Amino acid sequence: MAVLSRLFLPIPSRNLFSRRTLVSNATSRPSSFSSKSSSVAIFWDLDNKPPNAIPPYDAAVRLKLAASSFGTLKFAVAYANSHVFRHVPAPVRAQREDRRTLDRLEDAGVYTPSEPYVCRVCGRNFYNHTKFVNHFKQLHEREQAKRLHRLESTKGSQRVMLAAKLSMKMEKYRRASRDLLVPKVGYGLADELRRAGVLVRTVEDRPEAADKAIREHLVDTMDKGRIGCLMLVSDDAGFAGVLREARMRCLRTVVVGDEGDGVLKRCADAAFSWKEVASGRAKKDAASVVEKWKDRELLKKLEWTYRPEETKEVDCGDLEEGIGDGDDEDGGDMGLHCQPAVGTPYSVVREMRK
Repeated sequence: MAVLSRLFLPIPSRNLFSRRTLVSNATSRPSSFSSKSSSVAIFWDLDNKPPNAIPPYDAAVRLKLAASSFGTLKFAVAYANSHVFRHVPAPVRAQREDRRTLDRLEDAGVYTPSEPYVCRVCGRNFYNHTKFVNHFKQLHEREQAKRLHRLESTKGSQRVMLAAKLSMKMEKYRRASRDLLVPKVGYGLADELRRAGVLVRTVEDRPEAADKAIREHLVDTMDKGRIGCLMLVSDDAGFAGVLREARMRCLRTVVVGDEGDGVLKRCADAAFSWKEVASGRAKKDAASVVEKWKDRELLKKLEWTYRPEETKEVDCGDLEEGIGDGDDEDGGDMGLHCQPAVGTPYSVVREMRK
C-alpha cells in the first residue's frame, strides 16, 4: 500500500482523467533551413523587367551576387519572347546617337579626342573612331571568320586541338568586339546574360507566354523539391498565386521589382528594388533578412500544440479495492479517486487495473 500511495496522488474530481499529449512544432512542421533550403533559384521575367538602367551583364552579375547571399545559387533562368531581344532600350539608343554625332565631328575635323582609341587585339592607336572601326572590321573580323572556317572544316581530335590553340585569340576578339561593334539585332541582351551565367529561354510571341512558362517552371521546381528559396524578378501581379503556393510549401520568396508596394512584394518574404540590387545594398541587407528568418524558425520550434485526437482517457474507478475505500499503511486517506503522478508510465496504470 505504501508503494501505491507514492504512485497515486489524491484529486478532488471523480470519474475520468485524460492523459494529454503535447506535440512540438519542431517535429510536426518541416524546417525551412534544411540542407535543400540553402539552394536558391532565380526566375527572371524579361518581358516585364528587362535590365534597361544598367548593362545586362552587370545586372545579371549583381543579381546573382544578391541571390547568393540567401544561400547557394542553384540556377538562374530568364524567359522572354523574341521581341525583347530585338528591342533596343531608350538609353542604348541615346548612347548610339551620341556616338554617331561624335563620329561626324571627328570626320569633319572639328573634334579630336585627347586620348587615342586603342585596338585591344593588335594594340594600334587611332585618333579617329571611324578609322578604328574600319580597321577592326577589315582586319580582325576577317581573321575571326577564317578561324571559324578552320574549326568547321576539321573533325575529331584535330578539331579539339585546333580549338585549344585558337581559344585565346578568339576570346580576345570577342572581348574587343563586344565594346566596339554594334549588334545587328537588338543590343546583345541574350549574349550578355549567357556570358553572366544566366540560362536564357525564348518563348513564342504570344501574350503571357513568358509568364506561363515561368509559372510551369516554378511549380515543377517546387514539386521536385530542389530549392528552398526562390527569387522572382518581376512586377507582374499574375505571379501572386505562385508566391502564395511557394510560401505554403515552406519556401522563402524574394521579389526584385521597381514598384514600391506592389502585389508581389506584399506576398513575398523579402523584396528589393533594381536600385538596391545595382548598388549592392540588397547583398548587404540579405544577411539581416536571413537572420530574421532563422529567428522566426526558432520561435516556431518553441511553440507547442495540443492535439485532442491523441488524447487517451483512463478510468480510475475500477482500480483495485482498498485503494479508494481503506487507508494506506501510513494512515493517509485514499478514499478519493486518484490519478497517477506526473511522469508515471501508463503501463503501470494498466498493470494496476489487472
